[in-house]
Amino acid sequence: MSLAWVDGEIMPAQEATVTLLCHGLHYGTAVFEGIRAYATPRGPALFRLDDHLDRLLDSARLYALEIPYSRDELRAATHELVARSGLASCYVRPIAFPVSADGTMRVCPLGASTTVAIAVWEWGAYLGEAGKRDGIRAKVSSWQRISEESLLPAAKAAGHYLNSVLASVEAQRAGYEEAILLDSTGHVSEGAAENVFVVRDGRIATPTLCNAILDGITRQSTIAIARDLGLEVAERNVGRHELYIADEVFVTGTAAELTPVREVDDRVVGDGRPGPVTLRLQSALDDALHGRTERWAHWSEPVAAGALEVPAP
Repeated sequence: MSLAWVDGEIMPAQEATVTLLCHGLHYGTAVFEGIRAYATPRGPALFRLDDHLDRLLDSARLYALEIPYSRDELRAATHELVARSGLASCYVRPIAFPVSADGTMRVCPLGASTTVAIAVWEWGAYLGEAGKRDGIRAKVSSWQRISEESLLPAAKAAGHYLNSVLASVEAQRAGYEEAILLDSTGHVSEGAAENVFVVRDGRIATPTLCNAILDGITRQSTIAIARDLGLEVAERNVGRHELYIADEVFVTGTAAELTPVREVDDRVVGDGRPGPVTLRLQSALDDALHGRTERWAHWSEPVAAGALEVPAP
């Protein structure tokens, strides 16, 4: 069942409403997260929930948005909502947005109240099961990734995704599954909704936080798993040309999980099939996501209802 928690009240997601005089709707000032709960041997479990909630609170601070709940209250609300949904696996979307205090809809949101909501629903592989298995075709976008000269790429903010929308529309109209954006210096930044990794001679490279990326939780997990497996991972500038000569390319994200890339700009990556490093990491990450490995068991938080009473603000 798709459910929503809105400022302390749980309801069917379809019944959740917001006023038209919503600053986040008009100006894109919402901040949000994408979290997954997975079926694990210990029952439904939320993957790296605290890390996601920390990033939500950080995103709010970056855009001067006051969230009237603590991380513990948001965690309790998330647990309650997922438990009430009855879903063994689901996608979880917390979102916080300012609402006009006086109806004037000024651009500056200071003084506006903040609505916090969480929605849960079933969602399969973001780039498709075939894409996850066989790899996707990607296009380097003509649109440049947003930079810190104009916005704050470290925040997961709704307005930022207009940049991704433009890149995704361009890529899909041209017959590709996903876009890869470059930063203001011409280096690889990220996909429209994923972080990017390249593999050459068994060594892994991925763009740095200074390449205007969102520091993905799945990105962090993949780097940790790779290093634990003894693989070399460098966080550095990645040139566009490296996408064309890489042995392997893959993308990561909460929605996309770990998805191979088999072509970039009509250039076949490797032999056109997911490579050995990609497959090894994909399998290890899948085990971690589903709580099948003790090494990363601390990343999975079994769902428990009724942990804390969360009052309306």
